[in-house]
Amino acid sequence: MPHFAKPAAGSWTEHYPELGTAPVDYTDSIDPEYYEDERAAIFRRTWLNVGRVERLPRKGSYFTKELAVASTSLIIVRGSDKEIRAFHNVCRHRGNKLVWNDFPNEEVAGSCKQFTCKYHAWRYSLEGDLTFIQQEEEFFDVDKADYGLKGVRCEVWEGFIFINLDPDAAPLTEYLGDLATGLEGYPFHEMTEVYTYKAEIGSNWKLFIDAFAEFYHAPVLHQKQAVKGEADKLISYGFEALHYDLQSPHAMISSWGGMAPPKDPSMVKPIERSLRSGLFGPWDRPDIDGLDPLPPAINPARAKKWGTDSFEFFPNFTLLFWAPGWYLTYHYWPTAVDKHVFETSLYFVPPKNTRERLAQELAAVTFKEYGLQDANTLEATQSMLASRAVTDFPLNDQEILLRHLHKVVADHVKEYRDARTVTSR
Repeated sequence: MPHFAKPAAGSWTEHYPELGTAPVDYTDSIDPEYYEDERAAIFRRTWLNVGRVERLPRKGSYFTKELAVASTSLIIVRGSDKEIRAFHNVCRHRGNKLVWNDFPNEEVAGSCKQFTCKYHAWRYSLEGDLTFIQQEEEFFDVDKADYGLKGVRCEVWEGFIFINLDPDAAPLTEYLGDLATGLEGYPFHEMTEVYTYKAEIGSNWKLFIDAFAEFYHAPVLHQKQAVKGEADKLISYGFEALHYDLQSPHAMISSWGGMAPPKDPSMVKPIERSLRSGLFGPWDRPDIDGLDPLPPAINPARAKKWGTDSFEFFPNFTLLFWAPGWYLTYHYWPTAVDKHVFETSLYFVPPKNTRERLAQELAAVTFKEYGLQDANTLEATQSMLASRAVTDFPLNDQEILLRHLHKVVADHVKEYRDARTVTSR
């Protein structure tokens, strides 16, 4: 097992002196007042990824997105002009939720020619225009042009749909910056076979990002996922990543691992050898353009033993690339100071035969087990943070993305509070 050296100048963290090296205060993950300010300062002002364009394959395709953290629901729709738009999911008549099926708080998807309110049958075009008022003659000087659906900023990058509740926000590409620019050209559009998991987790949203923003925990927490010989090696050698890059408010970690097939087949389970797949994905690299060479931001160290890169786009969107030729996404949607909805989707090139399909399913099921191990640990973490017996925690050099995340959140909250103080004077 290789052990990669830190930069010649010292630790990774020392390259970013603004982060400091002191213990980090985790009160930000248990304080209800702080959480309320996060909602206003971050989730109402930054670009949030809500899905991919493949979910809207044709005119009239739509899906809804519940944003409890912003106290709203959105409709994302492809219009008659093929443009993708976002609207608040609220009828302009009496405020009823416009698009839902059996249960108002559940997300739905489908296709239609117009949106019709279940309450009084007001109708709206795919572009959000009010087109029909039931018994219009009963109203007083109502101009339908004044009562279209309330729009939300919506932009697309590399097939990923983003919304922003701040109408004055800078453009999406400016917000995503150079870290995203370096990913352009990856064949996202080829990877349309999707496996998705969703669950409510009993922890603050930042704690799950913390869990996936470092791999220092993997040899310990996930050791039972490896055969004993390999687990012993992992514990003995420990872990150190290949590269870190902070381009605030975003960041990334690049790591070894994920190579497929493994050099020693005995280090993996029999089912993995049979299906040529496992946690790192199918062993057989798909024959598509865009993987060789990879975009410049992926494997920035150009390490031969590179296996995976995790890009953390602030505040709650992770893009994780695997060397065998697939990727996954994480989303963390806060619902309370100590709860959030975690979503993950694994994206593969569509399988050509049964073996390839089973290889993808094995990767998806194996990942689910890893996710359960992390989620269970985080709920235990949340319960002990809430005790306030300890509030400051030391972070090592491999936990630099954690240190960065909590600082970026703190900076946003401070800016919001300072502005609020000035306004109240």
